[in-house]
Amino acid sequence: MKTAGDKMPTSDAANTNFPNLEGALRNPANPNHLMVVRPIKRTVRVYVGDTLIAETQSALRVMEMGKSLYDPAIYVPASDVVVSLEPVDKSTHCPLKGDADYVSFDGDEIAWAYNRPLETSTQLAEHFAFWPDKVRISEGD
Repeated sequence: MKTAGDKMPTSDAANTNFPNLEGALRNPANPNHLMVVRPIKRTVRVYVGDTLIAETQSALRVMEMGKSLYDPAIYVPASDVVVSLEPVDKSTHCPLKGDADYVSFDGDEIAWAYNRPLETSTQLAEHFAFWPDKVRISEGD
């Protein structure tokens, strides 16, 4: 059992094939599966067509390496979503982040969230990530 003093696996984990990455969070079962989470210091807006879905100054950029290098994902706090998103009967599991639940807008699946994230990914709780081919994301004023 982990205690509050235990550290999460980071880039200093042994037996990795990747260079040390400051702040990298690693899958305890596979240290080559990692992610780096960084705050975005600009306003982020998410649109479906011309409809504003979310606006925030508290977004997170997640860069992940697993079976390959994944495209960065932007996670927006659920509290900054300004439309109603409907649950989709779908769930997937990531050994680094946990179980993802999916949501739709106007009947089209557009996002997912880790509502019960693993210990390594608690900063993603109550955040939505959006499919980049289903939304338009802008950064800046």
